[in-house]
Amino acid sequence: MKFILGQKENMMNYFTEDGTVVPVTIVSAGPLTVTRVFTKELDGYDAVQVGYGTKKKEKISKPALGTMKGGNYRFMKEFRLKDGESEMKEGDVIDVSSFTAGDKLQVSGTSKGKGFQGVVKRHGFAGGPRTHGQKHSEREPGSIGGGLRTHVPKGMRMAGRMGSDRITQKNLQVVLVDLENNLLLIKGAIPGVRGSLVEIVSK
Repeated sequence: MKFILGQKENMMNYFTEDGTVVPVTIVSAGPLTVTRVFTKELDGYDAVQVGYGTKKKEKISKPALGTMKGGNYRFMKEFRLKDGESEMKEGDVIDVSSFTAGDKLQVSGTSKGKGFQGVVKRHGFAGGPRTHGQKHSEREPGSIGGGLRTHVPKGMRMAGRMGSDRITQKNLQVVLVDLENNLLLIKGAIPGVRGSLVEIVSK
């Protein structure tokens, strides 16, 4: 299993050798430093803890610094591995060189936050009619009860907070690996705003 952390940059059109235009997302990925290796014998599961980015040392708590093995990383993440899959050790560096063009990816990130939204934007409701005696109800949800119910049933789609959810996008593909600038060009769109953290995994 290949994995790396990165920050979403922007989207662009990439022209392949045969002249085909491919929409891609640029991700500034790695390098990561392995800060701890979990084993089934000692910890009950196999995993690797990695650090990415840098942060001012005075802004990191002492307990967090203790887990960073002398580094001052902005992000700390743990990747679960299959039994006996990892041959890594503390201090190893992971960069984009482990990926190649054509790799199938699964990318996870936090979607854009949209605040409190109504049912038309949040759930795609059609709203009420604009005529036939209606007034001020073009974007209202309609009835939320009725049918001899004495309460609003669980799961009723209503207005509320939208976005800022963890989204996993599957079946993406590496189009280009830029080793010099630590960049990955990934076909299609990935979740999050520019500069947000994304987790990239290739099975």
